[in-house]
Amino acid sequence: MQIVEFPEKTAWRQLLARPLKSMESLEPAVRKIMEEVKRDGDAAVNKYALEFDKIVPGDRMVNEAEWQAAEIELQDSLKAAIRLAKKNIEHFHSKQFIPEQVVETMPGIRCWRRSTPIEKVGLYIPGGTAPLFSTVLMLAVPAMIAGCREIILCSPPGKDGKLHPAILYAASVAGVRIIHKIGGVQAIAAMAYGTETVTRVDKIFGPGNQYVTCAKLLLQLEAVAIDMPAGPSELAVYADETAVPSFVAADLLSQCEHGPDSQVILVTCSKKIAENVLLELGVQVMKLPRKDIAMKALQNSKIILLRNPEESMELLNDYAPEHLILACGHAERLASKVEHAGSVFIGNFAPETAGDYASGTNHTLPTNGYAKVYSGVGVESFMKKISFQQISEAGLSRIAQTLIEMSNAEGLRAHASAVEIRLQQMSK
Repeated sequence: MQIVEFPEKTAWRQLLARPLKSMESLEPAVRKIMEEVKRDGDAAVNKYALEFDKIVPGDRMVNEAEWQAAEIELQDSLKAAIRLAKKNIEHFHSKQFIPEQVVETMPGIRCWRRSTPIEKVGLYIPGGTAPLFSTVLMLAVPAMIAGCREIILCSPPGKDGKLHPAILYAASVAGVRIIHKIGGVQAIAAMAYGTETVTRVDKIFGPGNQYVTCAKLLLQLEAVAIDMPAGPSELAVYADETAVPSFVAADLLSQCEHGPDSQVILVTCSKKIAENVLLELGVQVMKLPRKDIAMKALQNSKIILLRNPEESMELLNDYAPEHLILACGHAERLASKVEHAGSVFIGNFAPETAGDYASGTNHTLPTNGYAKVYSGVGVESFMKKISFQQISEAGLSRIAQTLIEMSNAEGLRAHASAVEIRLQQMSK
């Protein structure tokens, strides 16, 4: 991991570049799979499951025997942890409802917005080397709170054709019962277009590799919504002299072990902290079961030495990280200066791990700088808002001339007439 000292602002953009593949290079292969699934349904899904995952065609719906087996196989301690995490996530997200409020903009004109759930949603849960059962909770719990009528979950099975029992248990605890053992682009396409066995959904949620991300981005051109653009996981840490180097190193490595294309950034004004964290990284990474993955991610990562906290926050806001840890004195005060971040962790005893699993906040967050314009997933992500207006005769009289003037100015005569014909009726 390279230490970069006092870079000029003109170098920040290049210094903070993410290790991303070009979407253009992925698009032809991704589009081919999506078009085949759209045309051939389950046959295409089975074809690509065999090609990519070496899984032979079969019933991809999780059956009752698999649900029961997951309940038995999972250790009681992990089941208890999943239940506690679900409780905290549910508690935090249940407070996100905004009461419907009627606003009288003028006497006789009442306006309001009503939140209604998205009818059918699809949840994608990555599998592979790290089955993210925690993501099941992060997506399914707010979907249930929002009141989505149908929740479809897709996740790639292991070589034995089964899903990790923790994924099934987390789904059961969260109330999801429709699960398909499908992964990759073919899963995204199946939920987007529907197949003989997979219900077509209105919006797709969940992280994935860059092929999955590319598929989701392509869907935005069609009548299927997605949660947000997403890329490899990332973490930024601001640390001052009060930070504990071993804590900071552990936090950085916790993000690096997600994948070789993950990125972590440490920003500090203390060269001593930078050097001590670098030493700790070298010690701690060798103890990790996923050290090879973490070491590759460290090659994408940097320690940046800056002159003062103000410059540090300016750089961090420019980077707009998925996760931001403030390991420093007066961390709460510094948190007020955060403008762009997916989720912020305040103080030396707030590891990013807490948000990943069980503090209550959501870990499905914008990456690749999208924290400048996107929020993390919440209950509102599973809802849409409908605006209403109720206008009395007196209310229309008060606003009529404004409506007519503006309609005529835009050359939309029928708009003006829709008001005038009512005024004529009211004058009789």
